[in-house]
Amino acid sequence: METVTAPQLVPELPALSHPLFAEMEPEHVREFESIRLAVVQHSPDSDLGLLERAFLFSYRAHQGQRRISGEPYIIHGIAVARILADLNLGDTTVAAGFLHDVVEDTEITVDNIRKDFGDAVANLVDGVTKIPELKYESQEKKQAENFHKMLLSMSQDLRVILIKFADRLHNMRTIGYLPRKTQERIAHETLDVYAPLAHRLGVHQIKWELEDLAFKVLEPRTYKELAEKVQMKRGEREHLVQDVTASIEAELKSGGIQARVTGRAKHLYSIFNKIRNRGYNFEEILDLIAVRVIVPRLEDCYHALGVIHSLYTPIEGKFADFVATPKSNMYQSLHTKVFGPEGRKIEVQIRTELMHRTSEIGIAAHWRYKEGGASREELDRQMEWLRSVLESRDEATSSGEFLQNLKINLFQEEIFVFTPRGRLLTLPRGATPVDFAFAVHTDIGLHAMAAKVNGQITPLKGELNSGDVVEIIVSPSQKPNPDWLQFVRTSRAQSKIKKWLKEQHFEESARLGREILLREFQKFHIKKTDKELADIALLFGQSDLESFMAAVGAGDVSIQSVLRKALPVEEDQGQGWGSILSKVIRRVKGSESGVRIHGMQNVAITFGRCCQPLPGDRITGFITTGRGVSVHRVDCRNIPVLMQRPERNIAVEWDVDREATFNVRVRVIAKERLRLLSELTQAMAKDEVNILYLEMKKEDAFAVGNLTLEVKSLPHLTRVFKRMKAIKDVIHVERLDEDGSHDR
Repeated sequence: METVTAPQLVPELPALSHPLFAEMEPEHVREFESIRLAVVQHSPDSDLGLLERAFLFSYRAHQGQRRISGEPYIIHGIAVARILADLNLGDTTVAAGFLHDVVEDTEITVDNIRKDFGDAVANLVDGVTKIPELKYESQEKKQAENFHKMLLSMSQDLRVILIKFADRLHNMRTIGYLPRKTQERIAHETLDVYAPLAHRLGVHQIKWELEDLAFKVLEPRTYKELAEKVQMKRGEREHLVQDVTASIEAELKSGGIQARVTGRAKHLYSIFNKIRNRGYNFEEILDLIAVRVIVPRLEDCYHALGVIHSLYTPIEGKFADFVATPKSNMYQSLHTKVFGPEGRKIEVQIRTELMHRTSEIGIAAHWRYKEGGASREELDRQMEWLRSVLESRDEATSSGEFLQNLKINLFQEEIFVFTPRGRLLTLPRGATPVDFAFAVHTDIGLHAMAAKVNGQITPLKGELNSGDVVEIIVSPSQKPNPDWLQFVRTSRAQSKIKKWLKEQHFEESARLGREILLREFQKFHIKKTDKELADIALLFGQSDLESFMAAVGAGDVSIQSVLRKALPVEEDQGQGWGSILSKVIRRVKGSESGVRIHGMQNVAITFGRCCQPLPGDRITGFITTGRGVSVHRVDCRNIPVLMQRPERNIAVEWDVDREATFNVRVRVIAKERLRLLSELTQAMAKDEVNILYLEMKKEDAFAVGNLTLEVKSLPHLTRVFKRMKAIKDVIHVERLDEDGSHDR
């Protein structure tokens, strides 16, 4: 049974005796006394000496400093501490609120804070202190690094973000003194990051005010118009709300429930969003009556729901139970929508007092009675998404990508899905089985082959819905498809796929670099151990041999320069090093390859093993060292690496003899059954396909076949695929790259 702690008797507070209080403005002293009282009301055992020392320290440190408004700087510290006290936070957090700008804006250091106030306060102050301006070459880079530091500090102690919320809220309240462009930048940042982050953590009373203040800056005319319209309707609305709340309260009382029923304020930014994004008109929004029912105990929530549904007609499909299944920000409430008097729609939220307080201040509720008393396990469960953002920063290739990942994580609405064992996972709306797979474990995502949703085979790009039970079928040979990036919704899945693809490019470049070096060394009768090669790599600023090989393979280090280091001086002299192109033309002989290069003859042609092009594929060529021209499909995954040396790129086209054949690797996934293999081979025989290699494996209830086929062209392969897909129980047929990863 849920209970609410009774208010504590407030002890008589000691008088303020320090001489500095006599020098201060009386209003500053009164504000401090008010904050001190608010803290001790919620936590009678608070360290009032800590609060006093922090306030006086901040007062001295900021003495003589003024804000752009002209007010003494201490006003800001007082305001931040006041907001934190109103969130029912304790002495450590409020003390850090007084001190939060001391390190950033004065000569005081974190070590000074640590010495005078201890580790807890010092770590909070350090967590909210921005990184010095001089470190960055761009505003984006600076913003990304400051957010990363804040999130990292947050992952150690969530009170860091609560102090940042209080700091941002007071800055938004006083933003009118700043230049217009600065106001807009700060307001955008508030809407993009701070307000959605407050929503994620359930601190709605701050979220709503931040949104309205930012809206006022960014859309001043629209804000003014909406505010005036709401004010005009206020009297009429208040009369309707009073009638509805009185009726509900009376009905609940007759049912034995002592409830508090109130109307819910409509926030201007929320109204604006519904008009802009959901197509509502102003009258529709204002006509909807919103009420909140606060009951004593958890079981009263469901009893009250029954009473309200007997009083008013419930609207079908408009009920949600966030009591049994709380949101990831700990929000709990029953939501229902009913037809009230005169057919008016009424939106009702039913919750206990504790649920209500949590819905207002969210994560701050965990620090209400004892700072640091929150369950680490529970907070970890609520903050999985934060760790995902921090991971995406480590794997992002730029500041812009990290900021984009941060916004993706903050803005998405959520669904709730389950593993077959009943584990609940929260994913953004529109998430796919691939997002689910990476949320469970990176290895499951990297090897996801198929998915079952509610027991039915579902495409990996299918959209999941709340309540789905999802099972991922994995295969050790399965690898991520670059096309997955087009449909995954979580930044975790995006960053893991990008990281894997980047590593594949690295491995391919390293393999190619080693092949090139070995071929050239053999030609000049050079023998080098890995230790000697590592010494050569150091001459090019590469401390790692594999990175050096990758640089050679990608063309970042030329083979000529490596040979100059590897050959004795006398052997190198007089070699007449020419361009890579002229050397290729001099050294190689042509062959009947089926590819024509305009303006060139007698040039060796090789086909990229990474993509295995077929006649009909769009192709391009790259001049290589020692191997003539390598032909690749234009959608080959190695094109980004090869195009790092655009001067090697050369136009090529197909020129194929009718009898020519080409090898291609194929994967077939089907439900396991008798005669499946026989039907597959018969289908290929009808299209005159020679099977060079075939391997069938059973994986769970599936048969997975890896084949190497000999075909004449892309249209020929397309016909084969069509015939194979027509076979009963065949789920998927795909062309593979050389390493077994997806092609299409």
